Amino acid sequence: MTPAPRPDRRARWRRELGDLIFGLSTPAARAYDQVLIVLIVTSVFAVMFESVSGLSREVRAWLRGSEWAFTVLFTLDYLGRLISARRPVHYARSFYGVIDLLTILPSYLSLLFPGSQYLLVVRALRLLRVFRIFKLARYSDQASLIGEALRASREKILVFFIAVLTLVVIFGTLLYMVEGPKNGFTSIPTSIYWAVVTVTTVGYGDISPKTGLGKLIATLAMLAGYAIIAVPTGIVTVGLQQAQEARKGRSCEQCGLSRHEADAHFCKRCGHNLPG
Repeated sequence: MTPAPRPDRRARWRRELGDLIFGLSTPAARAYDQVLIVLIVTSVFAVMFESVSGLSREVRAWLRGSEWAFTVLFTLDYLGRLISARRPVHYARSFYGVIDLLTILPSYLSLLFPGSQYLLVVRALRLLRVFRIFKLARYSDQASLIGEALRASREKILVFFIAVLTLVVIFGTLLYMVEGPKNGFTSIPTSIYWAVVTVTTVGYGDISPKTGLGKLIATLAMLAGYAIIAVPTGIVTVGLQQAQEARKGRSCEQCGLSRHEADAHFCKRCGHNLPG
């Protein structure tokens, strides 16, 4: 039996704020999202340009000031989402809630640890703000469709990853035994690094076999890489087809709207209980 929706006990101003921040049904809500997207993209470019060497002191100061302005705006956005969410704890623990928090924490942490050697690590976390761009996914049902396909295929992807990992360990160990330190394969981890680069067809060329047997093993590794490179694509494609078929079969009995998410209990147009 489909569970009944929980009653909304939020105050009126919280509901209106939530409709503005989380909703897309009103012009104001769409304008809010559009402004937020512009701020996100601009902040990403500010972080990128700040890493460029040769900038003048004035430009760097302006970039730091703009970054703090973005941090304040994103902080207000995060607090607004916490206040207006129907279940604040659920939002805070969700994927986007964690990402929203990580986009503002590094700036404040930098005030607490000036001059620390760990500051560079904290500063690197500021690049996680790039993932806020994925909020664009809410504009398309296809994004949730991809998520459903990945969740449905996670066991197959895990088995594939373990198989590839086993393969590169075997190839790496063989090359270490055949080539040895004199040809650059100084350890088994180094040889496994070579095997990963070879099987994935990246081929940096910083390490390469010198003996005939080593070149034969490298050839087999490259052929194996080409043979397995299409496997994850096929797994996800099958998952996408299954997710699409599952959505087509879930139509609302009241308004007839189809293509609902697999875990949806209520119609996104009229709110009627969905079958299944």
